[in-house]
Amino acid sequence: MSSSDASDASTDRLSKNLKPHWVWAIALGSAVGWGAFVLPSDWMDTAGPVGAMLGLAIGGALMIIVGMSYGFLARIFPVSGGAFAYTLVGFGRRHAYICAWFMTLGYASIVALNASALGLLAKRVVPQVAEQGYLYTIAGWDVYLGEILVATAALLIFAVLNVRGGGNSARLQFYMCVLMIGAVAIILIGVLSSSEGSLENLELAFNPDTVPIAGILSIVAIAPWAFIGFDNIPQTAEEFNFSASKASKLIVWSLIAATVVYVAMILATAAGAPWQEELEKKSVWMTADVISGALGPIGLILLCVAAFMGIATGLNGFYMSSSRVLLAMGRAQMIPPAFARINKKHGTPSVGIWFVLAICLIAPWFGRNALNWIVDMASIGFTFAFTYTCLCAYKMFRWSGQEEDVAESASTTRKLLAGFGVIVAVIFMILLLAPGSPAQLSVPSFIALGVWIMVGLAFYLSRRTHSQSVTDEEVDMAVLGEPRPGWAKLDR
Repeated sequence: MSSSDASDASTDRLSKNLKPHWVWAIALGSAVGWGAFVLPSDWMDTAGPVGAMLGLAIGGALMIIVGMSYGFLARIFPVSGGAFAYTLVGFGRRHAYICAWFMTLGYASIVALNASALGLLAKRVVPQVAEQGYLYTIAGWDVYLGEILVATAALLIFAVLNVRGGGNSARLQFYMCVLMIGAVAIILIGVLSSSEGSLENLELAFNPDTVPIAGILSIVAIAPWAFIGFDNIPQTAEEFNFSASKASKLIVWSLIAATVVYVAMILATAAGAPWQEELEKKSVWMTADVISGALGPIGLILLCVAAFMGIATGLNGFYMSSSRVLLAMGRAQMIPPAFARINKKHGTPSVGIWFVLAICLIAPWFGRNALNWIVDMASIGFTFAFTYTCLCAYKMFRWSGQEEDVAESASTTRKLLAGFGVIVAVIFMILLLAPGSPAQLSVPSFIALGVWIMVGLAFYLSRRTHSQSVTDEEVDMAVLGEPRPGWAKLDR
């Protein structure tokens, strides 16, 4: 692409049509997703009910610390790309590519996993549809044509919705989040007030087969995956129709709301029946069994509504974020320039959306367990993004009393929070990679990580000659819409 092409791409911006409560819903719905409604049994098996709730509460608090850096940088750089743009500013193109490569995998894999979760939901609610046409078994998971068609339909519907306009999908996201929160509240109140439900079922607070701290740390380690949706707020900053200074508050409140939903669903599952006895039954969906046992068919309907809303908001939100990362990479000319184009009719990055759809349509054919390996290792990618973002914020912030390069950047508290965010991200990375860690990735996940790194390296080398023909100044203008700030000048 020529310099003129880069200039054209830099002026091709997304419409500013997202309201604050829509953006909050994008983050909340993406963070909660399907896990809150399907995985409480897995988490209790790891750490016990109290251990699981503590682990997610601690994880949410740590994510708020990381999120503060995202919020401040989103105010300074209200553009698409989020951590990719911040890494570009702080550390240059090579590091930005590494960050974006992992982010794209993480976002796309969660889109695929949410679609497959809809197939799991269909297996529970309409098994006569989902379990039609047995095909094969992969990693212990029976793959049926019915569940593939359900997942494919969901992927297509939300791809079309996102192509037709960010405002439309964001408005729908808000309504779905309201339904989800309402259903969760009714479920929790209903279980605790039912004849079957009792807080006495939580007397065995931790898994007796696991050291409590090890169980809690295992849950804390999934925080990058469980709460990743919060960074969809800076991803959509270019589309805010309000001041980007609100980004920090929106991030904090979305993380608090997500933590409450996670804890509420664990509490409802644990209080509804003796949790160890339920685990021994090896149910496909223990939460559904417990809640339907406590509340009857109404409880199952409410859970299915909440789960469907969680899955749909996850699909919708991560379509938005993944396509925005690809848009920013296209503007930087790290991937083909088609990704930088904005659909003239709908004002959306449609090429990126269709690309994510194409990748994700393959996923349902591999079975849910195989997808879990990819998502597990994708958590590493998110920790890279967290680390880069917090490092960039630390670089930008000044100690109190020092001369400011950016308004309100001279703050010892903020600089310390950014530094602590780096430490938190590194701890997450250690928990996932260190041998003997209670949250260490499985061998298949390590293999998937290695393959993704090699593919990324090959793609980077294939674009290297072209990248060298584009100046840093052109890339900065295309991604940021303005020259790089003075404090972020890179050593040559």
